[in-house]
Amino acid sequence: MAGDRPSDSESRVVMFPRGRRSVRLRPTLPSPVNDLTKFAGSEGADDYRHRMKVNIAAFVFVLALIGAGLWLAESMAELRKNEDCLLSGRHGCAPVEINTRR
Repeated sequence: MAGDRPSDSESRVVMFPRGRRSVRLRPTLPSPVNDLTKFAGSEGADDYRHRMKVNIAAFVFVLALIGAGLWLAESMAELRKNEDCLLSGRHGCAPVEINTRR
């Protein structure tokens, strides 16, 4: 399909300018807030001990959530296994604990 390509007289090369120029498409608007320096940081020294205690508490909480999720998934899998066993008509699927003391 040589006829689909433009000939040398029809082809055009678009030259882009070299170098970077910053072009602003819209003007910058003034900030609606007067001064943000009061939010930049605390005036006093950071309390690293308190921050470390909070980080440790958050870590323990996340570990507890992960443990609870794993326990829940394990118990759901065991219940599903026992239910599948019972619905298939088999007996003795779940262990039954018998109290021998009376």
